[in-house]
Amino acid sequence: MSTNIVRRGFVPTDEKEFGEKSLQKLREAQKDVFMLINRGYPIKSASTFVGNHYLLSERQRMAVVRSTSDSLAIQRRLEKEKISAEGETVYIDGFNIIITLEVALSHSTLLKCMDGTIRDLAGLRGTYKIIDKTDMALKMIGESLEALKVKKAVFYIDKPVSNSGRLKSKILDDLSKFDFEVECELVDNADRALEDKNHPVIQGILKYLSSGKDFDGHVWLNTIKSNNDYPHAEWWSYNESVELYEYMKECSISTLVDMNEFKELLQKQIHHVLTYDKSIWAIDYVCKRSENISSSILN
Repeated sequence: MSTNIVRRGFVPTDEKEFGEKSLQKLREAQKDVFMLINRGYPIKSASTFVGNHYLLSERQRMAVVRSTSDSLAIQRRLEKEKISAEGETVYIDGFNIIITLEVALSHSTLLKCMDGTIRDLAGLRGTYKIIDKTDMALKMIGESLEALKVKKAVFYIDKPVSNSGRLKSKILDDLSKFDFEVECELVDNADRALEDKNHPVIQGILKYLSSGKDFDGHVWLNTIKSNNDYPHAEWWSYNESVELYEYMKECSISTLVDMNEFKELLQKQIHHVLTYDKSIWAIDYVCKRSENISSSILN
């Protein structure tokens, strides 16, 4: 299959707009935007105000926005960093990582951001084409994941973007030679799919199961004592005589549940159960997204 020779993300004016003289101005602009968003100003308003003051071009303003985060966002990002992924399943935004590597291999502009990430200015805008840098990008991804000794890599590809199906096939083909399982899913929104992985409901259930709480190796309680401390339906009342889940004796939680597989199934179920249409949250009986779960199980 022939590929186009392309410099992904290359813009001729970048040499001037991101040269050393311009970088000094951009760093000052970033300091001002950082100060404003830490005081609660929306980043769009802050970047417009600061961009006008420093007479920044649209591409320079985009660079400031993409590379700047408030202190809380930086802290949260650092808390999510993993030291090791050995034996685990990792979930990857396919277009995100591939395009950034293609930009790097094209010697185009990359941003070292305040939250420790590397971002590009290429942008999808609904279209994508496999280029001569794609093979090398996938090879670098495969070698990195193999070095991390991951068990499985799941790539999410934005289905609405052109050529997403071709990229899916290429990912599966190119990474099949590496020593880890590969899965590739076409989804409506890769950002949302990855966000659901970190939903507090999923994380709380996994934390609860991993703790072994309310499980003695023989019986896993159908209800827990703290249910009685909160409003609940009658059938969720705690009763010591109820032993609905009975398992083989002399077994541990690890032999009952494959946590990686369970996490994948749970994420898919949560995605289908939750209602994303906010317009009906107040008028219908639906499952809403929540970032403030206050259950004794999830805390």
